[in-house]
Amino acid sequence: MLVKDIYQVVEQDFQQVNQLILEQLSSDVPLVVKIGQHIIESGGKRMRPLLVLLASKSLSYDKQDHALLAAIIEFLHTATLLHDDVVDTSDLRRGKATANAKWGNAPSVLVGDFLYSRAFEMMVELGSLKIMDILSKSTRVIAEGEVMQLMNVKNPDVSEEQYMAVIEGKTAMLFEASSHSGAVLANATPEQEEALRLYGHHTGMAFQLVDDVLDYVGNAAELGKNVGDDLAEGKPTLPLIYTMQNGTAEQVQLIRQAIRKGGTENLAEIIEIVQACGAIDYTNQKARDHVNAAQAAISVLPECPAKQALHALAEMALSRSS
Repeated sequence: MLVKDIYQVVEQDFQQVNQLILEQLSSDVPLVVKIGQHIIESGGKRMRPLLVLLASKSLSYDKQDHALLAAIIEFLHTATLLHDDVVDTSDLRRGKATANAKWGNAPSVLVGDFLYSRAFEMMVELGSLKIMDILSKSTRVIAEGEVMQLMNVKNPDVSEEQYMAVIEGKTAMLFEASSHSGAVLANATPEQEEALRLYGHHTGMAFQLVDDVLDYVGNAAELGKNVGDDLAEGKPTLPLIYTMQNGTAEQVQLIRQAIRKGGTENLAEIIEIVQACGAIDYTNQKARDHVNAAQAAISVLPECPAKQALHALAEMALSRSS
């Protein structure tokens, strides 16, 4: 199944989501609308809203609230992006200037706050306490994951276990909340609900692992961000952690210094070392394991185009170049 085929399963629903997003961005403050539109319209794949739609459709959901839930998820995700780019001092996302690069840190943070607040207003409109519980907890876990990552910056002694805890929070959690809340909306059985929760978790883990690989093998034009950004920020991701566990003493020392210092002074040499020592294959295999787990989790769902699309979407995490 091709990417376009995955989206085609929920094509009409997706149009409804996009319309809702534009409507809910309304504000009497022009800069709020301008910044919100800038990041929401900057070419993202809307993978998390897609998860909501596919999860609910896989259980034959036939009402209209899935579009509202998908829009809520996109607002939560967009808020985290605005805040992340300020924290990471990023100037490029999806090939375009970040909001903080164009308008400054303060407006970006405040518009992120606006989007969080709007998302919770929309949750009230949705009227499901269980979904509000899932999404409010997920926003807390995401914030904790970001703080953990911040604590790990420029620390070359971060373990693989600590790294996994960070990506479970900052990335996998919203994937999990998307598929989990979609299942709840569709009145899933306990078994189906757990299956879709696990699916989102494992797909999100695979997505982030591949993202971290792309920082060392990607193409800046395709990535929409600068190759080596993680190293420049002193982030010890799994490719670096594995290399420090398996490289020569000289290689380990070079990487430890690069993490402590930040920057891309020795980027070309470090990319060569990471690729030569098997770190890319190791990280990709971890991602493959999570994709297999995601696909196995949804084996309990009834056969339908949405289930096939979920299966293909998890697979797509491994083959992405951006």
